[in-house]
Amino acid sequence: MSILRLAITQPTASPDPHRNGETTRRLVRTAAARGARLVLFPEGHLSGYAKEQVPDFADTDWTAVREQTQAVTELAAELGVWVLLGSAHPLTPPHRPHNSVYVISDTGQVLDRYDKRLCSATETRHHYTPGTQATVFEVGGYRFGIAVCVEINFLQVFTEYADLGVDCLLLPTYPVDAIFRTKAQALAAITTCWIAVCSPDQTRHLVPSQVFGPDGTCLAAATGDEEVVYADLDREDPRFHTALDLARPWRESARDGGFHREHLVQDPRSDDKTTL
Repeated sequence: MSILRLAITQPTASPDPHRNGETTRRLVRTAAARGARLVLFPEGHLSGYAKEQVPDFADTDWTAVREQTQAVTELAAELGVWVLLGSAHPLTPPHRPHNSVYVISDTGQVLDRYDKRLCSATETRHHYTPGTQATVFEVGGYRFGIAVCVEINFLQVFTEYADLGVDCLLLPTYPVDAIFRTKAQALAAITTCWIAVCSPDQTRHLVPSQVFGPDGTCLAAATGDEEVVYADLDREDPRFHTALDLARPWRESARDGGFHREHLVQDPRSDDKTTL
């Protein structure tokens, strides 16, 4: 079974697409040199994230955003790595952009895009248009799904991906509280999926970029400025035998009712809820 190396970046957030593009390419080169197959960037990284770096997308230089994104796709093809790039995705005026993650393949193609579905109230009213669909793609025999930031508060997002057979959830974010880390760790253990949390450097005091295993253990976490952390996905790792080989198939069957259905019985002592 193949092992797949993830690189989780922690760049400084900036409102300048040119600066963000340069940072992206520098970190992709760093990750590729360390053998990473997939490189993840935070929420809103390329364009700048609304509320924090971008007060109003009406002032955004969309030409620069497109040019910098195109340069990243060309580098992905040159180095043969996948890049998951957080950015705003413009819609037809006057519609607000999506809060998106571009799925850029190792051939430099934008194969898909995840548009954040459960945007916050402020995001939805003032900055972004919500998306509507889950996104699943495969790299090296591993299935990946994407959720963004505040969506961590909605268990149905994560159980949906678990039911879609995802091995690893990519979770770019701009966290505002430290409890986010605890939620991500718990969801990794609950869904028996690897979860990769990707934060900007400004928020590492709350939630650093890090990766949790399918048993909920922290496999790697950033500690320094603009650090890139790495984690190897390995289904054969004996640490994850219980989570992957025992818990995951049983929980899948339990969620759809199949496992317990065959053990149900017809018994008047079960039907009568008032008897002792």
